[in-house]
Amino acid sequence: MYHYISVPPKDADKYRLDLSVKPGDFELQIRYLVSNGYTAISLYDLYSSLAVSATLPPKPIVLTFDDGYRDAYEYAFPLLKKYGMNGTFFVISDFINSGNPAYLTWDMVKEMSASGMSIESHTRSHPDMRNRANDFLVWQILGPIEAITAYTGKTTTLLLLSLRKYDNAVIRVLKSVDTWAAVTTYPGTLHTLVDA
Repeated sequence: MYHYISVPPKDADKYRLDLSVKPGDFELQIRYLVSNGYTAISLYDLYSSLAVSATLPPKPIVLTFDDGYRDAYEYAFPLLKKYGMNGTFFVISDFINSGNPAYLTWDMVKEMSASGMSIESHTRSHPDMRNRANDFLVWQILGPIEAITAYTGKTTTLLLLSLRKYDNAVIRVLKSVDTWAAVTTYPGTLHTLVDA
């Protein structure tokens, strides 16, 4: 699970420092994975393995990139292509729509998707999703799915939920828009689709 693939600015706070991997270090990590027989798979590959026992390569790994920072396009994307790996990029649609130069553009998203990267939703604006009205949840969940589909031509059925900030209402809305699974930050080694 990556966030920033860049050198943090000199005035970076502890969160920016903690969420940053320098491009050279990222390349070393990817090179290590490749030279040690790991294969980057998509979350759809993992889902298929868990749902219908689809075969995975001997050393599968899922590489995710959260929030849609521009450095994912500038550094991670070229290195993944160089080493024949793929990644799953969770984007926040309003951050892209704002034109903020710190985030991806839809043209970048289209290019990455066309090159085999998975583009998935990380909600519309990255809020705490707990204790929210149904209309708010639909707006946060469905809008980004429609935007990603419109720009990439591919339907997204996965979602990244921030820091376990969801409740049963969120799960109900996700199911209603045909989301197969959501990922969050629960540590562990159990691999199952129970409560996907």
